[in-house]
Amino acid sequence: MLSVALTGNVGAGKSSVAARWAEAGVPVVSADVLAREAVRPGSPGLAAVVEAFGPDVLAEDGTLDRARMRAIVFGDEEKRATLESILHPTIWRLRSSWLEARRAEGASLVVSEIPLLFETGRESDFDAVVFVDAPEEARIARIVADRAIDEREARSIVASQMDPAVKRARSDLVIDNAGDREALAREADRVLSSLRERAGSEGRLRMDLHLHTFGSWDCLSDPEAVLEAALSKGYGRIAITDHNRLHVALRMAERHPERIIPGEEVKTAEGIDVIGLYLLQEIPKGTSGEETIERIRDQGGIPYLPHPYAGGKGGGGVHAERLGALCDVVETFNARLHSSSLNDRAHALADRLGKLRGAGSDAHTVGEIGNAFVEVAYHPNRPEALRLALQGATVGGREAPRRVHLASTWAKVRKKLPGAPGSR
Repeated sequence: MLSVALTGNVGAGKSSVAARWAEAGVPVVSADVLAREAVRPGSPGLAAVVEAFGPDVLAEDGTLDRARMRAIVFGDEEKRATLESILHPTIWRLRSSWLEARRAEGASLVVSEIPLLFETGRESDFDAVVFVDAPEEARIARIVADRAIDEREARSIVASQMDPAVKRARSDLVIDNAGDREALAREADRVLSSLRERAGSEGRLRMDLHLHTFGSWDCLSDPEAVLEAALSKGYGRIAITDHNRLHVALRMAERHPERIIPGEEVKTAEGIDVIGLYLLQEIPKGTSGEETIERIRDQGGIPYLPHPYAGGKGGGGVHAERLGALCDVVETFNARLHSSSLNDRAHALADRLGKLRGAGSDAHTVGEIGNAFVEVAYHPNRPEALRLALQGATVGGREAPRRVHLASTWAKVRKKLPGAPGSR
């Protein structure tokens, strides 16, 4: 069962998305609905709220006066924290019970609408996070219209919430609600189709963890064409690992957050390559192998040792044991190696060191896409999730023809000419 969190700042339109998905037959639960259940009359939750804030928070009918409660906690972090400490544990218990009921029914996809997902630090509880975003002025206008409050109060509410740019960066999928209702419906349907595809594909994901674009000095491949080729061949995610450059990978990850792992293949001081996956900042060429790995970890990334026994770029295995022990992943299949023994030795290294196994086409041309694969259980596009998924990885592929190296040679020449692709 694929468990998805749907979130967004106030006025972004997440409830509209939730309603559309529910109409499409997806089981959806709202944290706001669970919050009401947590403080229903006669419940321990309501009794705890009254004890903490006094009987004035009750309406005449004995229910919680939510407007009064909002006024008490708004702008008062201590009182807000007190209320959340009462409600959140109960809300999450109710949600767990709801999930178990859906699992028993055989649901393949479920959605939890949770406004304060990131604020409560619970995003890791889900297989995927969908964030609904909208321009600030549009959100303010919607709050004014929907809640019948003035603009000043609406701006205060918006200003009190976590920066949406931070939430976008931490989400797996983003729905932009900058247009009209029809545009939002199309975006919601697009994302739902993607989620259903994941939920219905037996949870498997095919990836290439090592390939290049025109961000590399020896490659002319357009990154969008690379991604298109990968998707057409059944790959759901690729790692862009340009030589000593990160800018193309970061741009592509921003455009396609569920499809791209931003990485860099660093030429170390020893003259061999070390890959960092999920990088945020470029690591300079010529950094020692140990420091490169340390910098990858400092960014929260995954250190990955490619082609450890290749001549030149792999040092012929001289540094394999030392750096392999420091990395999380050893590349056990590289499609550009023309002796199967080199991949066999890498496989033995991973087994000997107890390391996760990876594979990469090392593609420098679009035509090489599909020459190597890592197949794992579907997982959110985050470092810790990839590490877990790689424990059950299947790796494989086929050797690239030797002529592909001619394309790399031509790319090196072309890059020295005016108007070369891939400039910053």
